[in-house]
Amino acid sequence: MADHSLTNHAQTESLALRVQFDTAAQQKDASQLGMWIFLITEIMFFGGMFAAYTVYRNWYPEVFAIASSSLNAVLGAINTGVLLLSSFTMVMAVRAGQLGQQKMIIIFLILTLLFGGVFLGVKAIEWKEKFDEHHIPGQAAFHLEGLKDYDQGHAQLFFSLYFAMTGLHALHMVIGVGIILTLIMQAKKGIYSADYYTPVDVAGLYWHFVDVIWIFLFPLLYLIDRHLGK
Repeated sequence: MADHSLTNHAQTESLALRVQFDTAAQQKDASQLGMWIFLITEIMFFGGMFAAYTVYRNWYPEVFAIASSSLNAVLGAINTGVLLLSSFTMVMAVRAGQLGQQKMIIIFLILTLLFGGVFLGVKAIEWKEKFDEHHIPGQAAFHLEGLKDYDQGHAQLFFSLYFAMTGLHALHMVIGVGIILTLIMQAKKGIYSADYYTPVDVAGLYWHFVDVIWIFLFPLLYLIDRHLGK
């Protein structure tokens, strides 16, 4: 019976360990390194947008302040809190993986999924507000109160960056939701253990990165110089 148990354990490890790696530790290190390299490319991608926003905000500070003050900071703050909670539940999912707690992995991943869904729902409400207020760049009816006609184009520039940055972030959230759904389905099959939880760990790195991007977007878009637009 003991030999049979050891045989099953060896089979489980061999299924988790891919043939190109010598040890499970080497496989985990390679997986984490791959994700960090990917995240570095994402930082450069978002960095270009942050740089463009910074330049244009310095060129048109008053226009950007007024445009920023038109955003719903309450919804933005709610989404910030939701993402912070999702980061906590993702950390707990990884911890559950370290401890080999299959049920808790599923529970915390589902909670993370729910928080991600709430974020996207709130963001959709916020975008709908901008559509109703005619703050969509390129709309013939575009008009931002408090600005003269010759500054309306500069306001459209703000909202172009706003929708590009928050839209790209939301896309990453959708991808993250898809990843978590996959992890939940795999966890239900019982493939994760204290010896093998690398996919949960690597997905956690991605999810935290997306959360950190929002932590920068929220003050940059919603809070800086907001009082000047009042």
